[in-house]
This record gives sequence, C-alpha cells and structure tokens, in this order.
Amino acid sequence: MAQRHQPAASIKVKVHPRASTNKVVGYRGEVLHLRVTAPPVEGRANAAVVSLLAGVLGVAKSRVRVVRGHGSRDKMVAVESLTVDEVRHRVSGSAGPGLGLKRQV
Repeated sequence: MAQRHQPAASIKVKVHPRASTNKVVGYRGEVLHLRVTAPPVEGRANAAVVSLLAGVLGVAKSRVRVVRGHGSRDKMVAVESLTVDEVRHRVSGSAGPGLGLKRQV
C-alpha cells in the first residue's frame, strides 16, 4: 500500500527570547515573529517555540520541529500536515489590524 505524502510547511521564524509573555507577534514579510519567555539556553527557547506554534496552529507538538537555527534567533521550522498557506491563515485568521495574531499561550 502506498503511503500518502502529507504536506509540511517550512516557515522562517524570528524568536525574541526572555519576553514577558509567550505570543505570536505576526508576520513581517515572510518571517513569523514569536516572543517566548524561555531563555535561549539548553534548548529551552526552541522547546517554547515548538509548544507555542503547536498550540496556535492546533497541531500536536510532535508535528512541529526546528530544522535549522537551533542556536540562533532566526530559525526554520517545519510543521507537518499543514501547508505554508494553512499556517499563515491559522496565524493571521483571527487577527485584527496590525502585524497579526497576538495570542498568549
């Protein structure tokens, strides 16, 4: 039986660690800006990014992973089972004016 290929969105993310709250700031161009309370040590900020995006996008944490930029604020994140358009829609679908969704998780 052939296995179906599920879409996997690759999105550019800019992370602002040690923020006062975890939230999705929104897209600036093609880059999704996130604020996380975790410090950028021992993978804590990366784990916070995965948790925040999984919650906002409504997918399991196992479907979100940092694929590039583990030690950088600029990251590439893969989201299995969603396309880039679906990610953008879910992030900014309920947003008002401005940069995008400002949701605390």
